[in-house]
Amino acid sequence: MHFVPNGTQVCGLYECEKEGCWSRFLDTRVRPSLPCPFCGKVVDMEIGPDDPMPAEEESAKLLRVLEDEKEIAGWDRMLSSFHDDDESWI
Repeated sequence: MHFVPNGTQVCGLYECEKEGCWSRFLDTRVRPSLPCPFCGKVVDMEIGPDDPMPAEEESAKLLRVLEDEKEIAGWDRMLSSFHDDDESWI
């Protein structure tokens, strides 16, 4: 699978709310929000003594929790095809 490992029993379905991104993805972490893997930038934790601590922008919001292995596999196939520019999901 693309987003979650085979055999995943529980995962979250997320959608990025950042203008222009709107990507959907699965993640094994189930939280109200996560950083988007497509538009979110990786925070550089190397800071100087006078620099403020950087914060990750959590623009992806949880749409629903998936708890069925077959449903998770189906969503993963569909979303993976969409993000890989494979039009077989249509």
